[in-house]
Amino acid sequence: MKVYKLIFTIVLILTAKNSFAQVSDTSSLFIELKRADSLMFNEGFNKCDFLVLNKILHKDLEFFHDQNGTQNLEQFYKSFTNSICSNPNFKPIRKLTTETLKIYPLKNNGEVYGAIQTGEHIFYIKEPNKQIYATEQGKFIHTWVLENEKWQAKRIISYEHKPPTEDYGVKFNANYAYKLFDNDKEIENLLKKHKIPSIAIGLIKNGKIQQIRTFGYKKSNQPISNNSIYKVASLTKPITAFVVLKLIDEGVWSLDEPVSKYFVNKDIKHSKYLNKLTTRHILSHQSGFPNWRYLTDDKKLSFQFEPGIKWQYSGEGFEYLRKAIEKKLNRSFEKITQEKLFNPLGMNNTHFYWTDKIDEKQYAVEHDENGEPINYEKYTNANASANLLTTAEDYSKFLVYVLNGAGLSEKIYSEFLKVQAHEKKGIDWSLGMQMLTNLPNNETAFMHTGGDYGTKTIALILKNSKDGLVLFSNSENGMVLWQKIISEYFRETGKEITRRNLE
Repeated sequence: MKVYKLIFTIVLILTAKNSFAQVSDTSSLFIELKRADSLMFNEGFNKCDFLVLNKILHKDLEFFHDQNGTQNLEQFYKSFTNSICSNPNFKPIRKLTTETLKIYPLKNNGEVYGAIQTGEHIFYIKEPNKQIYATEQGKFIHTWVLENEKWQAKRIISYEHKPPTEDYGVKFNANYAYKLFDNDKEIENLLKKHKIPSIAIGLIKNGKIQQIRTFGYKKSNQPISNNSIYKVASLTKPITAFVVLKLIDEGVWSLDEPVSKYFVNKDIKHSKYLNKLTTRHILSHQSGFPNWRYLTDDKKLSFQFEPGIKWQYSGEGFEYLRKAIEKKLNRSFEKITQEKLFNPLGMNNTHFYWTDKIDEKQYAVEHDENGEPINYEKYTNANASANLLTTAEDYSKFLVYVLNGAGLSEKIYSEFLKVQAHEKKGIDWSLGMQMLTNLPNNETAFMHTGGDYGTKTIALILKNSKDGLVLFSNSENGMVLWQKIISEYFRETGKEITRRNLE
């Protein structure tokens, strides 16, 4: 029903120029609604004044956003509290592009009962000791109603959001909206000092990709770019976890059903723990399996303890789950992932293994601790635990998806948000990601790292602020910069995250 209302409103405004008379910017109606717009944004949004918003927003508000879905008044206030006004040191500011403002009256029997207001606006970020900078521009349609001689916004449509190319006087450059250090030369010097060929950075703010930045080289004398592909090792696991959660949400898989119903490895077919292993155990690293069987003495898969009694990181568990899902659904896991995740999110540069769709010229070749390139293997089979090939931008799209509910029902998404297993003091695990609670600013972080010889990666999201970070490096020394970058972006929260992981 909401979709039809939205379509109707858009059609209404598109025909407004022909059907209704646009009022003059000197008319009393224009002046009243310009003032109402100013109250809603300059006082309510920019200053987080809930009393003003309560007066200006209709009790039956319908808010439509082209990137964040639809909200009623209660949902709008909740989102407003948890994102826009959650961090006083990182405050979005909205400014109206005055010359774009237009008003079209709505009448009944000659009496004005409402109005349609259209225009364009620009959003900025204000931080302490930094010059305000533009991050986004967009268009809006507001439907105002006049009730009890008061104007209230009943329907808000916010659309066509994109990075601004010019913000009416202040030039915008996506590469410089955020500075990691005092100047780019500093990070370039750090890469050179630690013999790190490159780093790719994806920054997420308020549940949206803020920017993608790259420094260095994918291989000798070939600069890294936003399209450069990294092997991200264990960052494959969160991808696998959310594909599985999608299947659970659809009712074709179960979180707590014995996985043995669909697949049994010959090495453990006689184990007393066989029928106790569930998907929940696997995704929270409580399967009882070793990380990899080839690291054990007999090179065979085995339960090292009863599933569910403690935490132990295991790549074998994720691979076991992949084989069980493929057997039940009679489809390859990569095809399932393409359908459930990669295609819907536009992760067009992400693959489980090497295919002819990958441009090898874009590959960020792994490098050793001396900065020398390593001969890399082209894997040709899917592995649910490792070897994913992707870009910082594609993985940032995935993190944004996770931050915004991952298209899951509240019941299943809440399972992801829960602590499922305890690793050590200050670090727990949810389903597929490490979980750090009780952080500064009342934050909860979900993160995962990936590391093979010559490649080091990390993905991090903050639940309440909906901020996140992706760091990819094609170097054995890549972790050297993690602490500094995470602390630079997330300040005291970032410092606590790195402290807990270093203990």
